[in-house]
Amino acid sequence: MRCGVGIVILLTLLGCAPRAGYEPRDGDIVFHTSQSSQSLAIQLATKSPYSHMGIVYLRDGEPFVFEAVQPVKLTPLDDWIERGERAHFVVKRLRDADARLTVETLRKMRAAGEQLAGKDYDPYFEWSDDRIYCSELVWWASEGEQRTGVHETVILPKTISHFGGWGGPRLAPETGGAPRGARSIAQ
Repeated sequence: MRCGVGIVILLTLLGCAPRAGYEPRDGDIVFHTSQSSQSLAIQLATKSPYSHMGIVYLRDGEPFVFEAVQPVKLTPLDDWIERGERAHFVVKRLRDADARLTVETLRKMRAAGEQLAGKDYDPYFEWSDDRIYCSELVWWASEGEQRTGVHETVILPKTISHFGGWGGPRLAPETGGAPRGARSIAQ
C-alpha cells in the first residue's frame, strides 16, 4: 500500500515538471502563449495560437531560451515555460537537426544572436536593427550570415512554426513561404 502511494506521488510530481518528457537540444525553437498584455493582439494579428518564441541553447548542460523581451536575453528554460499560459509550450526541431545543426552552425547562430543580446524589445514589430521582437530574433540568430538587411516581410511565429523557416536557405519573401523541415516534438 505504501509503495502504491509513493508511486502515485512520484508520477504526480513528474507530471508537474514544466518540461517532463522533453530533452532540450541546441537550436530547438520553442513557442508558447505569453501572458503579456499584447499576447491576444499578437494572436489575432498572426492567426496563431502562440504569441512568443525563442531558441534553446545549452550552457554547461543547462537549457536556456534566447528570447526578445526587455531586453533581449537568455532565460532559463523552466522559467520561460512557467511564464507561458498554463506552462504549455511547443517545440520545433529540424528533422535532420543532427546533420544541419553542426557545432560550427550552432557557433555561428550563437555569434549572430549574441550581437542582439541587450537590445530593446520592439513592441511595434519593425524590421530594424535598433529593437528586436521575438520571431525576428529567431530569424536573425538562425540566418545571421545569410541576411542581406533588405527585408520587407514581418516574420511571424506562425510562419516559422508552420514552415520551419528558421534554418537553411530561405525562399524569397515574394514566394509567400519558407522552407519546410521542422517537426513538432512536444506539445
